[in-house]
Amino acid sequence: MGDEVTPGLAAQKDQAKERVNFLKVPIDIVEPNRLGLLVFKLLAEGTEQNIVLLSLWDLLRARRNAEYRDYVKRAALVIPISKSIISGIRFVLGKQAVRYMPFDFVISLLRTLEGYEFSSYFLGGKKRILTKVEKNIRETFPELRIVGRYPGWFKRQDEATIIEAIRKASPSLLLVGKGVRGGEHWIARNGKRLGKGLRLWCSDLFDVFAERKRHPSRTSFDLGIEWIGYCLQSPVKLLRIFPFFYYNILLLMYKIFKIKSPT
Repeated sequence: MGDEVTPGLAAQKDQAKERVNFLKVPIDIVEPNRLGLLVFKLLAEGTEQNIVLLSLWDLLRARRNAEYRDYVKRAALVIPISKSIISGIRFVLGKQAVRYMPFDFVISLLRTLEGYEFSSYFLGGKKRILTKVEKNIRETFPELRIVGRYPGWFKRQDEATIIEAIRKASPSLLLVGKGVRGGEHWIARNGKRLGKGLRLWCSDLFDVFAERKRHPSRTSFDLGIEWIGYCLQSPVKLLRIFPFFYYNILLLMYKIFKIKSPT
């Protein structure tokens, strides 16, 4: 089926999601049974479409970092992945948002792309890991077209060539992982040069797809305690308790004084 634009679908896009402004940051409420249709409608528009998997720390970063805030506001889809965001939206706005586990979200995304015979491109990670990622994804999603891959930690002078290769390959989905200079900001800074399609920063998910790292269990994720595992791997993350306290103060301020977020 490829990347054809279907007339009329783009106009219906917003029916599949509800965007709310939470602490001056946009969040999309998307029911799991509407995700596949929404992805198809986004691709049908035939333009650049960034997807953001937003953690609590990303939300706080968007409030203080103008470049990242603009990137999130311009994103076609902002998906919450932290339980604290879900409870915060319910507390301040009285709405029930939907939280996604990053691994499950990307699997759903790839499944949708495979169903329509769309394509993907992988950028980032170490070469041997990326090779294993491609092998595993080809086995799991045999109808998904993989139109290219390039490992991370590439030289600055090679960046223009890599971007041109991505633009010519015109993938339906560009997955960007570790080893890309600037991380998620790299997508924002090169958006226009990458051509059309979906782009998603997947952080360390390449390691998960390559079976080098385990994703949190469903139980720990549902309970919102997956952070314990991250802290065991990197004790410095325990310092996040301080921004977490700040976040709760913000919730109280927005609730008590009914601060309005701009639309």
